[in-house]
Amino acid sequence: MPMTAPDYSRYFTPGHYFAYESGQTGTLHVAVAGELWLPSGRITACDPFIGLGAGEAEPFTVAVAPGRYRVETAIATLVTPGEPAEDTPHLRTAAARLVISDTETVTWEQALVAGQDPAELGDDEYFGYGVDAGAGCFYDAAADESFPECEGDEGPLWDAFEENGHGPGPYLVSGEEGHNLAAFTSGWGDGSYPTWVGRDRTGAVTCFLTDFFVVPTPQDGAA
Repeated sequence: MPMTAPDYSRYFTPGHYFAYESGQTGTLHVAVAGELWLPSGRITACDPFIGLGAGEAEPFTVAVAPGRYRVETAIATLVTPGEPAEDTPHLRTAAARLVISDTETVTWEQALVAGQDPAELGDDEYFGYGVDAGAGCFYDAAADESFPECEGDEGPLWDAFEENGHGPGPYLVSGEEGHNLAAFTSGWGDGSYPTWVGRDRTGAVTCFLTDFFVVPTPQDGAA
């Protein structure tokens, strides 16, 4: 069967601790970017250095009411026991979520774009977006062409990362006509990462969450 979602509530529980089989450990904290404006309620997630403004990143089929919604990331601080403490903490973005409601999430489903069918997925497979520049983001589909100055290593998107030592973020980046996007580093870097839609007991959407595969799951041997 396709990949199933782990317990993401622990990712956003400050102080949650995990360990890899190698002995390296991680502790999670939550970093808040601020509010993302969704004028259309159609949400797009992609590598902003690759997909933003290219017209190739499609919005998810699940939409929400227009508004402003909080974006936050789960940041893991990694430590290798027995090794000297690093001058700069080893930080990785474990997950990023766009919070639609603070009600409890009880079910998860893959966030899909038009034409994707979960029935076509094999065991442990998933739909996700490709990362080739070590970053991910959320933005409203109506904002796709609102960042003309963000090209490669120029513009406010690049500046947000560079001014912070290319740390994990998250960063809110302003575009034209009041649009903005929320960007962050993508876990271990390049790859393909799934986004999930969380729902509460009534079926209402609670969040969109992208998993960057930093936190091991129990079947991975996580502590």
